[in-house]
Amino acid sequence: MSAHDFKECLAFSHSFEDHPVWAAVYSKAFPDMIDFISYRQDGFWQREGIDRGVMLSNTKQIFIDEKVRGRSKKTGEVYDDIALEYLSDNARNTPGWVCKPLRADFIAYLIAPLGICHLLPVIQLQSAWVKHGEQWKEDAKKHVWAKNRGYYTVSVPVRPEILYKAMGNQLRVRFAPFEVDI
Repeated sequence: MSAHDFKECLAFSHSFEDHPVWAAVYSKAFPDMIDFISYRQDGFWQREGIDRGVMLSNTKQIFIDEKVRGRSKKTGEVYDDIALEYLSDNARNTPGWVCKPLRADFIAYLIAPLGICHLLPVIQLQSAWVKHGEQWKEDAKKHVWAKNRGYYTVSVPVRPEILYKAMGNQLRVRFAPFEVDI
């Protein structure tokens, strides 16, 4: 297994920075978008894990961390699951993006060969992880171990329908019913 090189991975990510797919994705996802800006240059936003800002007509800015997935270099397969990174550095036990504090509002998880981009709301994603992460790790047939120099990044593949159901359930909070006179 060859080691990932951070600079090479960053260059791969940056190679998609100006791809027209982002304009198509964001204009469909956010119909009142007026513009979007890249934050890939080294600076505050990039260090906070923000790749893109989407500006809406009401002046709200949505912050996005973009992930691009292609075919497996080893097998040529296209995976349609969502690989949730729970350890960014196994040697130091450093949490991955699914469980560490993030400034991003969404993870844009683009699977290029399938023509789909999953816009994962970070708050609901991370809440679902807290509730289901251990079970997803246990249920996974295998975890994704990406070799780096001196450590591994570890992710667990989760089927979109399972992840979306879990995230959706975070939007409904149950409580003991009570009567209110109106």
